[in-house]
Amino acid sequence: MLRLLWTRSPSSFRRFGPSRLLSGAFSRKDRARTRTLFNRQGSEPTPTQHFDSYPRLLNFRSSQHSSSFRAPEAACFSMASGSDGQESLSPPKHTNRLRKERSPYLLQHAHNPVDWFPWGQEAFDKAKSEDKPIFLSVGYSTCHWCHVMERESFEDEEIGKILSDNFVCIKVDREERPDVDKVYMTFVQATSGGGGWPMSVWLTPSLRPFIGGTYFPPRDSSRRPGFKTILLRIMEQWQNNREALESSGERVVEALRKGTSISASPGESLPSGPDVANRCFQQLAHSYEEEYGGFRDAPKFPTPVNLLFLMSFWTVNRSSAEGAEALQMALHTLRMMALGGIHDHVAQGFHRYSTDSSWHVPHFEKMLYDQAQLAVAYITAYQVSGERLFADVALDVLQYVSRDLSHKSGGFYSAEDADSLPTPESAEKREGAFCVWTAGEVRDLLSETVEGATGGATQADIFMHHYGVKDQGNVEPEQDPHGELQGQNVLIVRYSVELTAARFGLSVDRLTEVLASARAKLAEVRRERPPPHLDSKMLASWNGLMLSGFARVGAVLGDKALLQRAEQAAQFLQEHLWDKEGQRILHSCYRGDDMEMEQTASPIAGFLDDYAFVVCGLLDLFEATQTVQWLKWAEDLQNTQDQLFWDAQGSGYFSSDPSDPTLLLSLKQDQDGAEPSANSVSAMNLQRLSHLTGKQEWMQRSEQLLTAFSDRLTKVPIALPDMVRGLMAHHYTLKQVLILADGNTEDYLYQKLPVLSSLVQQEGKATAYVCQDFACALPVTCPQELRRLLLE
Repeated sequence: MLRLLWTRSPSSFRRFGPSRLLSGAFSRKDRARTRTLFNRQGSEPTPTQHFDSYPRLLNFRSSQHSSSFRAPEAACFSMASGSDGQESLSPPKHTNRLRKERSPYLLQHAHNPVDWFPWGQEAFDKAKSEDKPIFLSVGYSTCHWCHVMERESFEDEEIGKILSDNFVCIKVDREERPDVDKVYMTFVQATSGGGGWPMSVWLTPSLRPFIGGTYFPPRDSSRRPGFKTILLRIMEQWQNNREALESSGERVVEALRKGTSISASPGESLPSGPDVANRCFQQLAHSYEEEYGGFRDAPKFPTPVNLLFLMSFWTVNRSSAEGAEALQMALHTLRMMALGGIHDHVAQGFHRYSTDSSWHVPHFEKMLYDQAQLAVAYITAYQVSGERLFADVALDVLQYVSRDLSHKSGGFYSAEDADSLPTPESAEKREGAFCVWTAGEVRDLLSETVEGATGGATQADIFMHHYGVKDQGNVEPEQDPHGELQGQNVLIVRYSVELTAARFGLSVDRLTEVLASARAKLAEVRRERPPPHLDSKMLASWNGLMLSGFARVGAVLGDKALLQRAEQAAQFLQEHLWDKEGQRILHSCYRGDDMEMEQTASPIAGFLDDYAFVVCGLLDLFEATQTVQWLKWAEDLQNTQDQLFWDAQGSGYFSSDPSDPTLLLSLKQDQDGAEPSANSVSAMNLQRLSHLTGKQEWMQRSEQLLTAFSDRLTKVPIALPDMVRGLMAHHYTLKQVLILADGNTEDYLYQKLPVLSSLVQQEGKATAYVCQDFACALPVTCPQELRRLLLE
């Protein structure tokens, strides 16, 4: 058995603002109109029209049309009514070629009166043969504002005809084609200062973008042009001012190529691990919100990458005030999230983010990648603190995923939508309808008197007190601008179990039983409500993250069932997302109408995220189970990743195949956001593989990767906290913990690591060696002695 951990022994995200990226592409006056707006991690931003950089080209003469539109902040959380394509029993009036696709998002648009194409050669050839501009629309199936724009514009007959007659219209699922999304989102962010979904971009037939934005309302208002007007103006300019459109777009793309380049400079060395880690800690501490935890004010995101960094920082700074503060920041944030409304207290799991600073009212969407990373964050918190709450929350997350996001084949679905029908008879979906409660509902469901409770309190009295349920509802108006949550309650723990127990004269154990019984009754009622839309596609990358979640929690808790579920997930990846003939990972597969697995006619090849996240998951699974086949497959996948994505000139990995002629930019992800950057994950994967296999080339490659990102790491480490952990591992090095138990010297690891042959079992007992670069301390056979060695 071989495990890796850190020892104390020594051994950006940078959004290029238009002022830097676009110098030469626009005049100073044009650049002054742009503004820097950081896109929130993985969120749908407040919808904004992004045409500030092109006012003359689009000829918006009226001053009331020249300024960009920003909808009210809370509009991001209002009602969506996008169709899942499954709600109407009447024959659809329109059907387009998206009906042949497997992506749930594309299928939602299969009956729009728009001549949609999927991303592919057929659309590109049509644009060239007819010399038409391309309208590219990018979103995902649980995206609120994507639903809104579909309802308002893409289901509109007049707008649909304008689009179909004058543009080649391409619809892209950003989760299915993250490569396409990243390229054109980079353009939108650079030319407008903001970005998000739905993303709307107009391209030349050669796929060069010339105009970009996000959500647009369908019609003109007193302050802004509508989508129809924008389409008509682009058509006019395409006919009369095409050269200016194309040249402007070309200049921007060229500036982006230069501005997004990430590479190691000749002679550049690895930055100092402790210095970068200290700076990252200071930057996080500066943005930390002390009362409720988390970083910055509302909206608040879970940011597991930040929390895992803080706990890693503590492990090498335990005796310092900074180390203690880092641990406090991480644990307090995790506690407050677990108590808050962002945590689903009835059906488990976590929602996407909180609309307020106290983690109370969430955006109710649930994403697989959040569940995966939060399971790891909570079990890590349990390891460093010993506080059972954190282990319970980790198990809570895995219970939700096992029940609601799992396919019988072992794979994991992508997401659940925020919006659903309040009742089967309802005509419109509402945000959070599946999850919220009126006080009357709670009283009706929990009417039984609790024996021994003070004043003859009912189960409802106790539950409402503990979870903050109010007769008038507990959602503040500023969190509910459209009144969708009026009179409703989002459950949030308001008191400790000790205080609630004392309030009603109950023991803590009895109170815990009462609350658990109440939650079970509410869960049963929720199962009868119309469920939110389920995005049932399965992605290799997110399944890799979830594999890590089950493996890590199972290993820490010694839970065989969780480890079996992790192995089932790995087997799913091998069976359904691995091209045996081509020896390549596939990015996605789909649940068919008969609940069986399906694949598209032209499967999407895996991206860097797919390889990096799956390799990480396999390494976690190997360390948890010591099943060598998972280590072998991780090695094979890492070799393939190196062949496909490594930048031999500048070091680091490209996010997608750099030889793809349809992608204008070869990008390297430089932010750990809602998901960690695949380069960050790879930096640690390479180190782990080097220690497990003795292959020094992988250690050298990890150093080269980190050196390529040294500018970001040095200046803006808060943008890459997960990569900072990889840099820390280089400095503080990993230790090998070897446990000899069965005397089997023919094991695969003995072939890879000849030094193991010099280690012998003591007195026939299980024997542990703690080593650094395989220079080992004296063997121990007592668990307490091993613990002492690990803590030194």
